[in-house]
Amino acid sequence: MPKRVDHEQRRQLIADAVRRIAADRGLEAVSLGEVAAEAGISKGLVQHYFPSRDDMLRYATRTLRDRVGDRLRTAQAELPGLRAALIALLPLDDESRTEALVANAFVVRALKDPEIAERFRLGHAQLRDAISAMVTAAQAHGDLHADLDPTREADLLLALVAGLGDAVLLGHRTPAEVISLVDHHLSRLMP
Repeated sequence: MPKRVDHEQRRQLIADAVRRIAADRGLEAVSLGEVAAEAGISKGLVQHYFPSRDDMLRYATRTLRDRVGDRLRTAQAELPGLRAALIALLPLDDESRTEALVANAFVVRALKDPEIAERFRLGHAQLRDAISAMVTAAQAHGDLHADLDPTREADLLLALVAGLGDAVLLGHRTPAEVISLVDHHLSRLMP
């Protein structure tokens, strides 16, 4: 009887290998051969699923966005609220650090690849909408000033988290310091 193959699982295996290489050595090190070696499969199998390097990179960006969304949903389930969401976006553990390194590597690629750039725009817009909704909910509960513009605050909060995330990645700030800065900023938005 022929072996049943889970094609999506194979694509995920390849995307995981792309992310590991990108996080460790940057996107310039991502090649069909390197990915095959990292995933422990043949180069021909990688090419079966992704005829080109661009196809492989584009798929990896989609799965990266999905992983960040999953992490955000998990954080919200464990500790609901705006603070939990913001902290979940910071590179505070090995997994989120890897995701942040990969995302940063893809930012440069997005400047030259309209499809990847569009994925980044869409992902950012979805994230901004989610944070804006959390600001609105916090306002309704009296936890934040009622006169704040939720969309503007979402933009500022995401910029804050992006900058703090880079500071952690570069070793300028510790996880405890960036959490303290998020808390300090949020306290300024409270009535």
